[in-house]
Amino acid sequence: MYLESVEQLVNEAKKLGQTLGGTALLLEAKDRDVPEEELIAIMQKRLLVMKEAISEGLTGKPSVGGLVGGQAVKYKKRLDEGKNLALGVFGKAITYALAVSEANASMGLIVAAPTAGSAGVLPGVLLSLMEEYSIPEEKVVEGLYAAGAVGVVIAHKASLSGAQGGCQAECGSAAAMAAVAAAELMGGTPEQAVHAGAIALKGMLGLVCDPVAGLVEVPCVKRNVAAAVQALAAADMALAGIVSAIPFDEVIDAMGEIGRALPVSLKETALGGLAATPTGKVISAKIYKQNLIGNKW
Repeated sequence: MYLESVEQLVNEAKKLGQTLGGTALLLEAKDRDVPEEELIAIMQKRLLVMKEAISEGLTGKPSVGGLVGGQAVKYKKRLDEGKNLALGVFGKAITYALAVSEANASMGLIVAAPTAGSAGVLPGVLLSLMEEYSIPEEKVVEGLYAAGAVGVVIAHKASLSGAQGGCQAECGSAAAMAAVAAAELMGGTPEQAVHAGAIALKGMLGLVCDPVAGLVEVPCVKRNVAAAVQALAAADMALAGIVSAIPFDEVIDAMGEIGRALPVSLKETALGGLAATPTGKVISAKIYKQNLIGNKW
């Protein structure tokens, strides 16, 4: 589907009397000239992959670089014991975001939503809500379409690439997409869902992409958790009637401007930020068996 703005999506939803997700599904079916049932089946498969990625991540398999693996297992154990500060939806969202991100880091099958580096956010948010509130699968699929429509707009107006816009373009976009979907799943109006997306993205502006050793492990896995929590908080605020003073489309435009202003060292090159810390350099050298002496960082 082609969308120039979030405002356009909201206007279409109002005209059709649909949710953002329902509208996105209708537009996609029309643009691709395929039955809605076929598109729903495709999204159901993606939802299944998300569920399986959680299971994969909870096996504790180590990542390619050996920097992560087993963190989701540790968190879930403490959650199951009722000891965590974050319980219920938030506790599950953290567990699932960790699990999917670790599955990705160990080369497991994930859904890039919108990217592999931010793949834990949407499953973390939507599947925790699905379980806690017994939300039917068809509603979750609709939520994924709402998230996808927002992703289309962000890609058009700014970027979804860490190499182009920093991690705000990956985890930030994922947080916005998840917040929109979460607000709709919990009965929010299209306007409330859009405010949720704007609030979530505002909280992630300026986030740099600085993967240690160039791997999607540190700090990427834990950033997925931060984005998932941000999305839930934003959705909760929007559902309470809290609005974003800056329209969602303008927040996206601002993200694009910030991304263009970020130096290359902070855009997935592993030349700055955490990747360039003394410890980050040692980790990288150990992974790639390099000698720090005389090496240009």
